[in-house]
Amino acid sequence: MAFIADSLSRVKPSPTIAVSTKAAELKAAGRDIIGLGAGEPDFDTPDNIKEAAIKAIWEGQTKYTAVDGTVEIKKAVCAKFKRDNGLNYEPNQITVNNGGKQTIYNAFIATLNPGDEVIIPTPYWVSYPDMVLLAGGTPVFAEATMENNFKLQPEALEAAITDKTKWVILNSPSNPSGAAYNAAEMKALTDVLLRHPHVWVMVDDMYEHIVYDDFEFVTPAQVEPKLFDRSLTINGVAKAYAMTGWRIGFAGGPVALINAIRKVQSQSTSNPCSISQAAAVEALTGTQDFLKERAAVFQKRRDMVVEMLSEIDGVICPKPEGAFYVYPSIAGLIGKRTPAGAVIETDLDFCTYILEAEGVAAVHGEAFGLSPHFRVSYATSDAALVEACIRIKRACDALS
Repeated sequence: MAFIADSLSRVKPSPTIAVSTKAAELKAAGRDIIGLGAGEPDFDTPDNIKEAAIKAIWEGQTKYTAVDGTVEIKKAVCAKFKRDNGLNYEPNQITVNNGGKQTIYNAFIATLNPGDEVIIPTPYWVSYPDMVLLAGGTPVFAEATMENNFKLQPEALEAAITDKTKWVILNSPSNPSGAAYNAAEMKALTDVLLRHPHVWVMVDDMYEHIVYDDFEFVTPAQVEPKLFDRSLTINGVAKAYAMTGWRIGFAGGPVALINAIRKVQSQSTSNPCSISQAAAVEALTGTQDFLKERAAVFQKRRDMVVEMLSEIDGVICPKPEGAFYVYPSIAGLIGKRTPAGAVIETDLDFCTYILEAEGVAAVHGEAFGLSPHFRVSYATSDAALVEACIRIKRACDALS
């Protein structure tokens, strides 16, 4: 349609949302569907956070706020960065946005010119490349293979950098693989970046508090303070605090960059929801005790899912350090036939097969830039996960 902007032809709708939508449609039609596509915790928002929101409503905090966040939430974000990451930001170095996704999008719109390159390790969160394309930049993919535990290697980062590189995105723990960089692994990457002062670091730390087995989370500017002035450290309340629908993300960075992001937001959405901001202040400054408790529940689910999927012939399921996803390889199933005679040629074929045959909705690896894999979210009940793994095994065993 000629009326639609050419820029939209460069991007595609979110595959993870498409899977959730398809699963919902099948459920509405009466099918017994187990959805493993959603990237949100199944826990409820903690009561103290809800109460803070209700209190904000009764106190009349329902008006416009400053474009990129109230003084209170910026101070809370500064305190969070200091407490959790050892990073010292002032309020004028903080941006608060309508979710971490808007933070990333604003930053790209504010900084990318045609021809600018953004290095994105694969597998990646589905929205990174499309946001780069919408902003007029060029995604450059650097593969992080299963053999390297889905972690970008320093030599791969070095090889991807050109004189056109403006950003590299580092997401740890990762969506979709759950891979997380320890201090030594992160330092190896920051050492490369120190050699290329024109490259900025976009850090997606959204799953910071969902880590396992005594893993110690680190963020790049914490490991290498020399990168502080060219890092945008992004986080939010969605995953750790079970606040996906509240839509609050935030970031710390250099004042000039934060001002540019504010300018973009001032002409798009203006401020994040005032009530959500009040709730996020409580999330960041209130009790943090439940974070480890919930991570322990996720760890138990991870162990169960990894064990059950690893028992399937043709499936290899690495054990991630964090987030609430596994990213199994189905290389051993490619070329096999379904009972109906269809050939499994791609991971999309596989996910279509398990959805239609067994009612299990997962996301195919091509959506994340690394095939043949599929992503399973274990942010759902133990009973649903056990049944889903049984169904996936039954579907795989039926292949010939």
